[in-house]
Amino acid sequence: MHVLQEYGITVFGQRIAYAELFGQVFALAVVFLAQRRTLWTWPVQLVSVALLFTVYVSADLGGLAVRQVVVGLIAVYGWWAWARRRDPVFGVAVRRATARELTVVAVAFAAGTVGFALLLEAVGGSWAPWPDAAIFIGTVLAFGLQAWGLVEFWLVWLVVDAVGVPLQLSSGLFFSALVYIAFAAMVVYGWFSWYRSAARQRVGAPV
Repeated sequence: MHVLQEYGITVFGQRIAYAELFGQVFALAVVFLAQRRTLWTWPVQLVSVALLFTVYVSADLGGLAVRQVVVGLIAVYGWWAWARRRDPVFGVAVRRATARELTVVAVAFAAGTVGFALLLEAVGGSWAPWPDAAIFIGTVLAFGLQAWGLVEFWLVWLVVDAVGVPLQLSSGLFFSALVYIAFAAMVVYGWFSWYRSAARQRVGAPV
């Protein structure tokens, strides 16, 4: 893992460590696989978080580094949960979140961001604690909602992308910023794909 962080390539004068390159490529693959609701989403996610953990530790972004650990744990749970909720016709069961669930997510996002940002400030864990915290909390919520099969996890990802692009640029992680932009386009497509699937499953559900 150290070798992948130490060595890399240079594109347009910007150095990209192999850990960042491969980690973000796998992260893009995760979005592609999640659109199709395949169980391969989760093992590929585990490889991605292992690589990106080393990247964010090197960039002194404590929130993003800890995020990889938490996402890895959620990936293990998501793998187990999706394996149990496979439908022979529709694949992994997905649905729209209720108004109450959306309210809980919004409150958790706001409160979690404030709490984690204050923690990062207190321990000196990040040079940009507020966006770092927002990305951390948003990512945890997004993967949690994805594991539960809720369509709205894609919308949480859009918020994460909006915060993540300028933070990655400010950190000198230009390839990661480009990947975040690509994420946004894939997330929009994923939202429509899951939305249509949820509608079909709701129509096909037994009364």
